[in-house]
Amino acid sequence: MAYSARRDASPIIKNVLLLDSEGRRIAVKYFSDEWPSNSAKLAFEKFVFTKTQKTNARSEVEISLFENNVVVYRFMQDLHFFVTGGHDENELALATVLQGFFDAVTLLLRGNVDQREALENLDLIFLCLDEIVDGGMILETDGNMIAGKVATHSLDEGSPLSEQVNATPTTPFNLLQIMLRVNRC
Repeated sequence: MAYSARRDASPIIKNVLLLDSEGRRIAVKYFSDEWPSNSAKLAFEKFVFTKTQKTNARSEVEISLFENNVVVYRFMQDLHFFVTGGHDENELALATVLQGFFDAVTLLLRGNVDQREALENLDLIFLCLDEIVDGGMILETDGNMIAGKVATHSLDEGSPLSEQVNATPTTPFNLLQIMLRVNRC
């Protein structure tokens, strides 16, 4: 019963995938034990990619049901974005997570969303995933907020404090983060 109450309160994300135009991994994060091995994860990624490859998910988010999983997805140039939830998950919540991830990546890559840029900025993409979902629970879905948090994480820790303060919006949260970084050095 406790699982049911928690389950109704917040959708659970099983995985977030970013694949290239041939179905290979760029960035993936799994939050479910449904795929216990790396080979099972790769097989699921190939299956989802193959099933969605011929769809036209370039302008809007598409929703499909595969193997008792709701998969929402969207494509941009040579990148394929996917979010997976259980068969009984709210599709709108999953689509909102996908859109937040897509928007944050677009902002962080300065609108140049392609495989080469994604690979060069893989650290930012993984930070996006960390800001969006933790343990399958949705933390944030606003692309602007996600990109802002990732940008503050990626400040050059070797640069002087004055440059970091000038480059960062001066909200109390950002100033606190900068002060904590300086104290760690």
